[in-house]
Amino acid sequence: MTTFDLLLIGFGNVAKRFVSLLEEQRGELADRYSFRTRVIGIATRREGCQYVASGFSRTVTAWGPPEGGRHARLDVRSTLDFIRDACARDAAAAREGRLVVVETTTLDVRRGEPATSHIRAALAGGAHAITTNKGPAAFAWRSLMRAADRAGRRLLFEGAVMDGVPVFNLVRETLPAVTILGFRGVVNSTTNYILTAMEQGQPFADALAEMQAMGIAEADASLDVDGWDAAAKTAALANVLLDAGITPHDVERQGISPATGRAALDARAAGRRLKLVARAGRDGNRITARVAPEALAEDDLLAGLEGQQNGLILQTDLLGEIAVVQRDGSLTQTAYALLSDLIAVSRDVTPSPATRRLPRSAPPRRSPSRRARRAR
Repeated sequence: MTTFDLLLIGFGNVAKRFVSLLEEQRGELADRYSFRTRVIGIATRREGCQYVASGFSRTVTAWGPPEGGRHARLDVRSTLDFIRDACARDAAAAREGRLVVVETTTLDVRRGEPATSHIRAALAGGAHAITTNKGPAAFAWRSLMRAADRAGRRLLFEGAVMDGVPVFNLVRETLPAVTILGFRGVVNSTTNYILTAMEQGQPFADALAEMQAMGIAEADASLDVDGWDAAAKTAALANVLLDAGITPHDVERQGISPATGRAALDARAAGRRLKLVARAGRDGNRITARVAPEALAEDDLLAGLEGQQNGLILQTDLLGEIAVVQRDGSLTQTAYALLSDLIAVSRDVTPSPATRRLPRSAPPRRSPSRRARRAR
C-alpha cells in the first residue's frame, strides 16, 4: 500500500471538497488502486501555512487560524518558500514519487500567476503537480512540461477547462495516433447562462446577479463577460491539444454586454442561437484562436446548450468530430478532476490490477504524434 503525501496550495471550497472526497473514497482507493493519502501541508493567502510531518488529522477540512491568532500570512514569495521547504522536509516521499502538490489558488488570468510559479517550485522539489488552475497550461505549457520531463514527474490539470469532464485525459489516454486538428466549444458557464436568460427577455444585469448569487460568477465578473476566462481555456486547450505555444493574450477576444441581448433575440427570431464560442485550429503552419459571440444553427450541438451547460467539439484526422458535453457542474465534479489526476499519478507509482500498464511482452502501441507525447 502506497501513501501519497499531499501539499495543498490553496484551501478554498474546491480543495476542501477534494479532501472530503478522498475520505469518502478511502476504501475504494485502497482496494482498487492500492494507495492512501495524507495531507502534510496547507498554504493559503488568508490563513497562512502549516506543515505537519505526520499528516493532519481527518478534520483537516476544518483547518483555519489557530486559537487566538492566525498562521503567518503568505505572499507569492513566502508561498514558494513554503513549497520548497515542504518538499525538502518530505524528501523521502519526493524521491519515491509519493509527494503531490495540489494547486487550487485563484488565477490572475492576465499573467498566469501565482499557479505557474507554484507548479515550477513543486516540480523542482521532486513533487508531482495536479491543479484545477488554467494558468500553467494557458501561459507556460511547453516550459512546464520540459520541467516535468526533467524531474520525471507528472503535471496534470483535468479540472482546468470543464471541471471533472475528461478532455485532456480523453485525448492523452484514449486517442493514440489521433491528431487533433482543431476544436470549438462553449466553455464559460456564466456567459452561456446570461445569453440563455437574455433570449427569454431577462436583463443582462439580472442574469449576471443570479450567477453571482450562486457563486459561479465573481463579484467582479469582467473576466467572464469580457471573455478572458474563455480565452484562458482556449489557450490551454490549444497549447495541449494543438501544441500552439500561445497565451490568452494571443486569442482574439470579444465578450458579451447588455447590448448583446438584442443580438441574442434577433438570432432566436431567425431560428438561430447566439453563443460565446471558443475555437482554435490550424491555418497553414500557424494556430488561430478566437472567442466571440456566434449565431449558430439550431441543430448545432453547441446551440442546444442551455444555462450553465458547456460543450466541446474536437475535430480529428481519423475519427472526425468528437463531442463532450457537460450538463451541469459542481464542486464535486471539480474536486473529482483532482481525484482522477491523482489516480493517474498512482499508475506510475503503485502498479495494481486496476491501474497497471500493459506488460512488457504486449505489442507496443502505435507511436503517438509529437503533440501527444508532450501531453503526457
